[in-house]
Amino acid sequence: MINNMTVKFSSLSENEAFARNVIASFLLPLDPGVDELSDIKTAVSEAVTNCVVHGYPDRAGEITMTAEIENELLHIKVVDEGVGIENVEEALKPFYTTRLNEERSGMGFAIIKAFTDKMTVLSEPGKGTTVEMFKRLSKAGA
Repeated sequence: MINNMTVKFSSLSENEAFARNVIASFLLPLDPGVDELSDIKTAVSEAVTNCVVHGYPDRAGEITMTAEIENELLHIKVVDEGVGIENVEEALKPFYTTRLNEERSGMGFAIIKAFTDKMTVLSEPGKGTTVEMFKRLSKAGA
C-alpha cells in the first residue's frame, strides 16, 4: 500500500515544530518506535531549519514537504524556492556554514545523513534546494 501527503507552509522558524508534528502524525498509524520516530523528526527539523535560515535568509518564502510510504520505505522531500546553494559538495561537509556570524554548527546535513538511510541534496543558485530523505521503517504496516 502507498500513502502520501503534501503540506506547504511559510518559512517561519515556528513552523519547524509544525513540520515535526506533521511527519509524526503521518507515521503514527505505522506504530514506529520512539527512537525511529525521533530520528525522522530530527531529520525533518534540520531540513526545514536549513530552508528557514539559509533558503530564505532575508525574506519569508514557502516550504513544501512531501512524504510517501510504500511498503516499509519512507521518502520525505523538503523543498524551498530560495537562494539555493552555490556549492552543494562543500555544504555537505560537517561544520560548513555560510552564517559564521551566527551560532550555527554547520551540522544540519550531517545530522540528516546520520538519521536517515539515504539523503540527497539538489540545489541551484537562485532557484532553491530540495532535500530528499529515505528511511526504511522497522515496523511499517505492523
